[in-house]
Amino acid sequence: MSKGIEIKGFCNPQYKSVQDVFSKNFEQFDECGASLAVTLNGKFVIDIWAGWVDATKTRSWDEDTIVCVFSTTKIMTSICILMLSEQGLLDIDSPVSKYWPEFEQNGKEKILIKHVLGHTAGIPSWDEDFSLKDFLNWEKMIKLLEKQKPWWDPGTKGGYHPFTFGFILGELVKRVTGKTLTAFFNENVARPLSADFTIGIPNGYEKRVADLISPNIPFNDLLEKGSIIYKTLGIPRGWTLGGDMTEEFVKFCNSQAFRKFDLPATNGFANARSVARIASAISCGGSIDNVHLLSQNTLDEALKEQFDGLGYVFIDGIRYGTGFGLPSNIMPIKNPNTLYWGGWGGSVCIMDMDAKLSISYVMNKLRLQAPEESKKNKFARDSRANQIVSAVYKALK
Repeated sequence: MSKGIEIKGFCNPQYKSVQDVFSKNFEQFDECGASLAVTLNGKFVIDIWAGWVDATKTRSWDEDTIVCVFSTTKIMTSICILMLSEQGLLDIDSPVSKYWPEFEQNGKEKILIKHVLGHTAGIPSWDEDFSLKDFLNWEKMIKLLEKQKPWWDPGTKGGYHPFTFGFILGELVKRVTGKTLTAFFNENVARPLSADFTIGIPNGYEKRVADLISPNIPFNDLLEKGSIIYKTLGIPRGWTLGGDMTEEFVKFCNSQAFRKFDLPATNGFANARSVARIASAISCGGSIDNVHLLSQNTLDEALKEQFDGLGYVFIDGIRYGTGFGLPSNIMPIKNPNTLYWGGWGGSVCIMDMDAKLSISYVMNKLRLQAPEESKKNKFARDSRANQIVSAVYKALK
């Protein structure tokens, strides 16, 4: 255990080895602040936290500390879309343009909602330049999406849609409910489950938010200028005018403007407890404590593979389900009825319906691979989370 690190919270003695791995991360990976939660059959067996909320390590990570979980937010967005599908307000096998006619422009008439959920829609980013100010303008980015041409024939390739996922699905929710996806999520998921998860930071939450801390490796060392990944992330148009892209990006993500922006692809703020609480409903078949989210039929839809193979952007080998990732060689969970996703820098959420298990890990020290790891796979899953997840499954035996 790192000197001065105190692990707080609750851990069932059976899972002491998992807590030890969590603790070791502070020494092995220079962890700053983090929380970890695990549920089994809907009940918490681990709910722990440790460390600091700031880079100077002067303010402790507390029980109610929350942090930006980046794309782990997509789990919540997918749950909302599937709930609307189950309610008959959206048909995921229908074109996006059925509910959003302006979207049909420039060859996008064949893009189905399930293509967006499965990251096969072919519009992972925008061709037109935009500024950071534009990026935080919902209507501006929606108009740019309406004009955007697909980069590939929809449904034929898997390519991660880091930001457009949230804009497209969020706009669909507005079109069919008259509410933002965040409002729908709060009313139908977070509040009924008493889960402390918010998309965008409401007034009064700022003091609870942990600062994000730059990763050990700059973006510049991992991204080839002009590459498809470079283009997908919006670099160099919005994120930087030069220098260390990572420092500029993290500074932007720590800004009040970014934190308050309602983007259901990346702007979820939570602790591990709140992520695992929502995930426990999925891992237990769609309902928990008399709160119904999704039926088994809908979860079966989520488990349908949309793409498996050579990805067009980011990690090769991801198996995309309908709104979630599925077990694969790079996420080798033996139980097939498992859904997962994670966020940039290291957060992760796993929903194993075979074991009725949910695992959530969130942190503020962002991490990319060490140089030797990067040569093998530039965007592989964070080893901190991998070690924790492996320890949980070992403890189950």
